[in-house]
Amino acid sequence: SLLVNAAGQPRKEKVKLPSSLQGRKPNSIPNKKTEDPVAGKVNTSSLATRQHLTSFHLIPPRVILGVLKEGCTYATTVILKNVGVNFSRFRVKQPPPHTGLRVMYTPGPVAGLQVELEIEIFAMVIGGEDTGGLEEISHDIEILTETETLLLPVRANIL
Repeated sequence: SLLVNAAGQPRKEKVKLPSSLQGRKPNSIPNKKTEDPVAGKVNTSSLATRQHLTSFHLIPPRVILGVLKEGCTYATTVILKNVGVNFSRFRVKQPPPHTGLRVMYTPGPVAGLQVELEIEIFAMVIGGEDTGGLEEISHDIEILTETETLLLPVRANIL
């Protein structure tokens, strides 16, 4: 219960619910969606849940590349999986060039399937020589869907 603890006594502080129970996902920003009369919809009473009918999950939810050698290009694959009932579209906002990051994917609707996003990084040091030989790259790639904006954190250290 949210009102009493395990011993049956009233709680002294409020229980913080995880974002999954609040209907939100971590690293996502909900969009203000207008109803699209053309979008594929399913009107079934058995789908009366709190989940969105169009929802995406990132596998893995973050990319940590570790220590990279300057001047080399590295790549990894992230899966964008449609876990909703409806088909849905997405697009990726490409990171700025100074990050060395680039996302390659095939645009189009994702209907109950998944799409591979190839994250490519060209390891380059932008700062001065006083960084101690190690520079940290940290950027959140924005993936814009019809219902939310997903943030894919990418972290790396360049030697």
